[in-house]
Amino acid sequence: MVIRIGTRKSKLALWQSEWVKLQIEKKFPDVRVELVKITTKGDKILDVPLAKIGDKGLFTKEIEDAMLRGEVDIAVHSLKDVPTKLPEGLKLMAFSDREDPRDALLSNGRYTLSNLPEGAVVGTSSLRRRAQLKIIRPDLRIEDLRGNVDTRIRKLKEGNYDAIILAAAGVKRLGWEEEIDEILSPSVMIPSVSQGILGIEGREGDKEVESIVREAVNSTESEVAATIERAFLRTVEGGCQVPLGCYTVVNGERVHVRAFISDLNGEFFHKEEGVFEVKDLEEADKLGVSVAERLLSAGGREILEELLRCQ
Repeated sequence: MVIRIGTRKSKLALWQSEWVKLQIEKKFPDVRVELVKITTKGDKILDVPLAKIGDKGLFTKEIEDAMLRGEVDIAVHSLKDVPTKLPEGLKLMAFSDREDPRDALLSNGRYTLSNLPEGAVVGTSSLRRRAQLKIIRPDLRIEDLRGNVDTRIRKLKEGNYDAIILAAAGVKRLGWEEEIDEILSPSVMIPSVSQGILGIEGREGDKEVESIVREAVNSTESEVAATIERAFLRTVEGGCQVPLGCYTVVNGERVHVRAFISDLNGEFFHKEEGVFEVKDLEEADKLGVSVAERLLSAGGREILEELLRCQ
């Protein structure tokens, strides 16, 4: 049997797909896994801020189209890049163990977030990071930063920024942990929905492929966390780019959830945090919806309405 993985061409995407390939072939020696490289819209448009493109399938659509045409069988995504609504005929089959979910500050060995000079230039493409940075250090100058992980680090080394913020998971997976100057605690910066988790997407009805992928890769804890966080995102999404985050720590049936929604400048910031009991994925989904609805009632709905007016 051959399983074809559709993958972007970036170093991180290839690392992630190679890792899934290895897990499958270790568990199922009779299965051969092939990588099929595909260029996505997000790989082509590098000179426009992500928030201005506004395409929820920026890094997934072309690969999903290839799956629906039968050209590839599965895709390995950074789950934080995967829209909550998948194309008809596709599903998330499995969720990897979660790599470090936190954000990392890189500054060529010079700074931490607290000792960055006043007015320092910090690069990030994320509205979520931007809003939280504005709260912690309103003096900083935050500028857009696009490109793959290696491109972003190169731009830092060239002196375009005093510091940049990246997902720690991607930096660590590529073996560049020594470039990190500070890991930002979730109590300081709430991570993105599903940050650090790999999501394996495939066709509905491909039962044999799904069985193989789940046995080789799936983490129950990650599946619970992803279900809560993606239900939160699905409920909050208001048709526009919104600074928000949700992060879940799973310990058996007890889960610790942190979530927030904010305006673009961090001036109106609403946060929810608590420990809950979750027995199955249905309860996990309901919890994510509940956390989102509490944030919307606390002022998040007004933030969404204002953001829609400003589009």
